[in-house]
Amino acid sequence: MHKTIVINAVGLTGSLIGEHTPNLAAFLKKGQAVSIGPVLPAVTTTVQSTYLTGAMPDEHGIVGNGWYFRDECEIKFWRQADGLVQRPRIWEKARQIDPAFTCANCFWWYAMYSRADVTITPRPMYPADGRKLPDVWTNPPQLRFDLQMELGQFPLFNFWGPATSIAATRWIAESAIRIDRQFNPTLNLIYLPHLDYSLQKFGPDLAHPRIQQDLRELDDVCGRLFEHFRKARVVVLSEYGISAVRRPVHLNRVFRQAGLLGIREELGRELLDPGASRAFAVADHQVAHIYVNDAASLDQVRELIAKTPGVAEVLDAAGKQSRHLDHPRSGELIAVAEPDAWFTYYYWLDDARCPDFARTVDIHRKPGYDPVELFLDPSLAAPKLTIAWKLLQRKLGLRAIMNVIPLDASLVKGSHGRAAARDADGPLLVTNQAGLASGGHIEAADVYSVLMEHLMR
Repeated sequence: MHKTIVINAVGLTGSLIGEHTPNLAAFLKKGQAVSIGPVLPAVTTTVQSTYLTGAMPDEHGIVGNGWYFRDECEIKFWRQADGLVQRPRIWEKARQIDPAFTCANCFWWYAMYSRADVTITPRPMYPADGRKLPDVWTNPPQLRFDLQMELGQFPLFNFWGPATSIAATRWIAESAIRIDRQFNPTLNLIYLPHLDYSLQKFGPDLAHPRIQQDLRELDDVCGRLFEHFRKARVVVLSEYGISAVRRPVHLNRVFRQAGLLGIREELGRELLDPGASRAFAVADHQVAHIYVNDAASLDQVRELIAKTPGVAEVLDAAGKQSRHLDHPRSGELIAVAEPDAWFTYYYWLDDARCPDFARTVDIHRKPGYDPVELFLDPSLAAPKLTIAWKLLQRKLGLRAIMNVIPLDASLVKGSHGRAAARDADGPLLVTNQAGLASGGHIEAADVYSVLMEHLMR
């Protein structure tokens, strides 16, 4: 098989490649590009699973970045176990064809305990004193220590949250290069998340200086990878494009005001109680799964959603089937936002009673995706000093909540999840191999076949 490198530059679109991305522009000019048809929802884990299995969500089961685990009555986001993907992934199929095939997975999702030969994925440590410490999970296990000894500790707080920066993306790229030198895998899957951050914070505005800066920084990392892998077959692709948004939509507040939402009070704070709810929304960018525990309420819930400003469509059983989302993990209904809207997980009606984790970066406890975690609370007079004080308290063994995140969803200026209006603003695939990506357009599930052709043809 041919050595193939797949660089997943999150948020990259044809409209963003230009004067601020000379390396990517040169790669595009010399190579061959196709736009990628959307998968619903156009979110990280769903898209990656589609690319790597050649199947749609109704087959591979990854219906979003998180969903309602009905048997546990819990909403869980950002799980990591390979077994959640219900179809074989590309490394399993390729190894059947050629037993000598090997694969390295550098930060693509559902990486833990997979049959990829080399794996690295974020895995923070959570000591009992309440701290969150940056770390990674690797296979082989020794790689975890070797990489962090050479590159420094994985910069988790630059990977997500208000301190996001090129440091995390650069670290991932450098780890992929070192993995290549040590293991020489046939297929190297490399995840570069950098563009995702500012595009959600500021929107896809090429005139914005931060967007220009992020494009240059990503381009530099890509240039480094292009140089190292110059003798390999290289594919650059993306999962989705970011659309400008201006309207946050609070579906759970709609359900609460209609008496459909279950709430549990703990220490004066309110927690969403999905098992006690007649209906609730699991918000994931511009798509929300609506779980209806009370079948008699289905029509009422559908009508409520359809009447909510910012909702473009509501998928019922037939709609889910037509969009390849007819899977037991999906909600009874699925809401899709208008192009300029997105869904929050917010369910409280009084900010004084929000859960304590609402003002923190806590991707696992929140019952939905929260892009407001990218911002520091503008009401803080000295945010850096506040953070330093809280870190000092933790080092002294005190429990201190890092409650520095605002509750103002209007701060978010970019989102994704629904199909882009133009191909130029949606995901793309660019290859340095002529003839292996033709026709100008492919569907998301066809990315798998394109990658297999790079390996075999």
